[in-house]
Amino acid sequence: MMKRFFTAMLGSLAAIWISVGLIMILAVLFITALIVRSNGGISAPAEIEKNSVLHIDLATSVVEREGGNDFESVILQQESNTVVLADLLNAIRKAAEDSKIEGIYLTGGGLSAGQAALNDIAVALRDFKKSGKWIVAYADNYTQGDYILSSGADELYVNPVGMVDVHGLSASVTFYKGLLDKLGVEVQVIKVGTFKSAVEPYVLTSISDANREQMDQFLSGIWGNFAGYMAESRDKKVEDINNWADSMLLAADPASYVQNGVVDSLFYKHQVTERLMSLTGEDEEDDLKMVEMPAYIAHLEAKNLKLDKKGRHVAVLYAVGEISESGNSGISSNSLVPQINDLADDDDVAALVLRVNSPGGSAFASEQIWEALQQFKAKGKPFYVSMGDYAASGGYYISCGADRIYASPVTLTGSIGIFGLIPNAKKLLNDHLGITESTVKTNLTGNFPSVTEPMTEYERSCMQAYVNRGYETFVGRCAEGRDMPVDSIKAIAEGRVWDGMTALKLNLVDELGSLDDAIAAIAKKVGLHPGQFRCYPDTEPGIWDILAKARGNIKAEVVRSYLGDNYEFIERVNSISEMSTLQTRMPDITLH
Repeated sequence: MMKRFFTAMLGSLAAIWISVGLIMILAVLFITALIVRSNGGISAPAEIEKNSVLHIDLATSVVEREGGNDFESVILQQESNTVVLADLLNAIRKAAEDSKIEGIYLTGGGLSAGQAALNDIAVALRDFKKSGKWIVAYADNYTQGDYILSSGADELYVNPVGMVDVHGLSASVTFYKGLLDKLGVEVQVIKVGTFKSAVEPYVLTSISDANREQMDQFLSGIWGNFAGYMAESRDKKVEDINNWADSMLLAADPASYVQNGVVDSLFYKHQVTERLMSLTGEDEEDDLKMVEMPAYIAHLEAKNLKLDKKGRHVAVLYAVGEISESGNSGISSNSLVPQINDLADDDDVAALVLRVNSPGGSAFASEQIWEALQQFKAKGKPFYVSMGDYAASGGYYISCGADRIYASPVTLTGSIGIFGLIPNAKKLLNDHLGITESTVKTNLTGNFPSVTEPMTEYERSCMQAYVNRGYETFVGRCAEGRDMPVDSIKAIAEGRVWDGMTALKLNLVDELGSLDDAIAAIAKKVGLHPGQFRCYPDTEPGIWDILAKARGNIKAEVVRSYLGDNYEFIERVNSISEMSTLQTRMPDITLH
C-alpha cells in the first residue's frame, strides 16, 4: 500500500513539474517571439516621398479593434490580415490632406466587412475625391463588397477574363428545431414581442411571417443605400443597379461590363500599372512609389506618438460583441461597468463616446451597463453613442440613455424585446438514454428550473410575468432616454429590428454619422479638438491571458476534430443552457 502511495504521489509530482516546465518553455518562446515581432513588424516609411500612391488592398478583414497578440500568430510570426476600421478611415482622411499622396489605388481581393463599416469606407473614399485627388480601382474579380467601394473610383478596371459580382442582399437564419427534436430536447420559450424572432431557431423550422416582414424591410433599406451609392458613383439609375443584380452579373461576358458601364475598361494588371505611372509622371515601373496601407497607418501612428496624449480628452469606449455578465470575449458587464466607473471618476475624461457593435445578450448585464452609464452622466459629463453594424436589443438597451445617438444608415438597431429559454431534456434522458429521475420537493417550485421536467402551467405563468416585467423595464429605459411616451416606444418595439435610416425617422437615433462624427461633435461640446481622444479598454492582453486563450483554443480544436461539421450545431445547442435567464438579443442573422 505504501509503495503504491509513494509511486502515485511521485507520478503526480512528475506530471505537475512537467506541466510547469512546458508552460515555462511556452512562455519563454512567446516572449522571445513577441520581442522579435515588435522589432520586425510592419515598419513605417521614414518619409513619404512625393508623387506617392496609397495602395488599399481589399484582401483584408475590417474589425472594430485589434484583439491583441494571439499566441499562435506570435509564435509562427504570422502577420495579421486585419485592419482596424478607425485606422483605415483616418488613413484615407489624412491621405486627402497629404501633399505627397497623389491618389489611391484600390485592388479587389474579397473584403470582409460589416455593412456599417462598408458604408463608412465608401463615404470616406467619396470625401477623398472631393480633395481633387484621383482613385483608380482594379481587380481580377470583384466581390460585391469590393465593387461597392471601387464603384466610386475615377477609373474602374477589371481583368479581361474577370468577373464582377453584384447580386443584392439576402439574410439567412439557421434553425435547430429538427436537431433538437432528434435529440429529444424541447426549448421552452417565454417572450414579449411579436418580432422577437431570436427564439425562432429553437422552436420553428422556417422564419415566421413577422420575421420575414422585418427582414424584408431592413434588407430593402440597406440595399437601397448601397444601390444608391453605386448608381451615383457610376452615373446610373438605381433601376440599372437592380437590373445588374437580377441578371447574374458575375456570369456575364466581361465585354458587357464596359458596354453597360459596370467598369470603364478591361485591363490586365500591367496595363493598370502603366496607367498609374502616367498619372504620377513616372517613366519606369521601379520608380512608381506605392505606399501600402499598413505602412501608411504605421507612419501616421509614428507621427501621433510625438503628440501629448495626456490631459483632458474624450474617452472612446468600445463595446463589441455579445453581452454577458462575465467572460473573456464580447461585452462583459463585470469588466465594462468598472471601466465606465473609472472613466466617470477620471478628471481628465471630459466626455464619453460609447462605440456599440452588439446584437445584445443578457438583460441583467445590459441593465448594469445602462446604470453605470447613467452614473457617468450624473457626473455632469456628456455621453454619446456611435453605432456600428449592430446596436440591437441589449445593444440598444446600453445605448438608449445617451445624450445623443449616431448610427450608420445601414446599422441594424432597435429590437426592443425580451425572452427567456429553458431547455427540457426529459425525452432525451428517458427515451434515448434510458435515464429516469424521481424528485421529492417541499414546495410547489422546489426543483425549478429543471432540465429534466417541463414547466408546469404555474411556473410558466410566473416566468411570463418575470419576462413581462423585464420588458416593461427595457421599454421604460428607452422612453426615458429618448424622451418619448412609453406607448410610443411600444408601438415601434415588439422586438422589431430597424435599419439606421428608419430608426432616425422613428427617433430611435438622433443623427446619421460615423464614429468620427460623434467624436467631433462631443469634442466641440466640451471645448476640445477632435483629435483629443483616447480609446478604451486596453487591447493588449497579458501573457497569461494569451496562454490561457491558447489552451482553450487547443481544447476547442480537439472537440471540433471529433465532431467535424456537427461542431457548430452542437455548440449552438449547448449555448442555450449557458444563457442567462432573460435575454435581450436580436435574431441570429447572417447577411450575404
